[in-house]
Amino acid sequence: MTLSTYNLSKSIKSKALNPFGLLIQGNGCDIREIEVAEIRRLAWEYRLIVLRGFQKLDRQNLTEYCASWGDLLHWNFGVIFDLVVHENATNYLLTSGRVPFHWDGAFIETVPSFEIFQCLKAPVLGTGGETLFCDTIKVWENATPKQQEVWKKIEITYITESNAAHYGGKITVPLVSQHPKTGVTRLRFGEPLDLEYNHLTRLSMEIQGIPALEHEAFLKEMQRLIYSPQNCIVHQWQDGDLVIGDNHALLHARNKFLATTPRHLQRVHIL
Repeated sequence: MTLSTYNLSKSIKSKALNPFGLLIQGNGCDIREIEVAEIRRLAWEYRLIVLRGFQKLDRQNLTEYCASWGDLLHWNFGVIFDLVVHENATNYLLTSGRVPFHWDGAFIETVPSFEIFQCLKAPVLGTGGETLFCDTIKVWENATPKQQEVWKKIEITYITESNAAHYGGKITVPLVSQHPKTGVTRLRFGEPLDLEYNHLTRLSMEIQGIPALEHEAFLKEMQRLIYSPQNCIVHQWQDGDLVIGDNHALLHARNKFLATTPRHLQRVHIL
């Protein structure tokens, strides 16, 4: 179907983003006017959906809207995680620092299919705080046959220890695997955690499948590719943005921002 198929009214417009993703502009409409099934199909196709200019949803309506997508992932704090700076943060996500690339739910039994973010308060332009999304399907498709052959051999064990975070444990994940819904080839790669967060969360990585002497070069290569403009989009938040990501295909990260700038996102996971 063409994008015009989803221009459901004169006030709802859509356009493709570069290098991936789809922007849907609502001009004051209620997001619930668009059938969830339509947005879900677009999310599988485009991987990232930015819904801008729609009416904000309060906490109850956000929960109900996300529940219309499917079963919600319940954490110990509930279904909505408020991403806002805490003065005495016990989780690095609640600081103003950089967040490395990762996929959500890596350490739990059922990895969420979608992550839905609502921006209640966007950072002041130029102060940082952008969210980066990497399309690992594009990383794979843009790789050389030699890179692909090497990557197929690699497994990575991630070990995290944290008494404060809402996740943790030990997992071993093949770098290359198939998207569980669409069947396309994707990558699962968690970027090493910055040393400044060691007092909050300890994350270690063990790479199998290639010689130890090649580990450093592999990590540098992966970091170069996931930040490459042909694979990565930098999302500058605006108040009211509702962003839906295909968690099975994407990795996401966050740029450092000034602690004094307002930045408040809400996140919900759909199983």
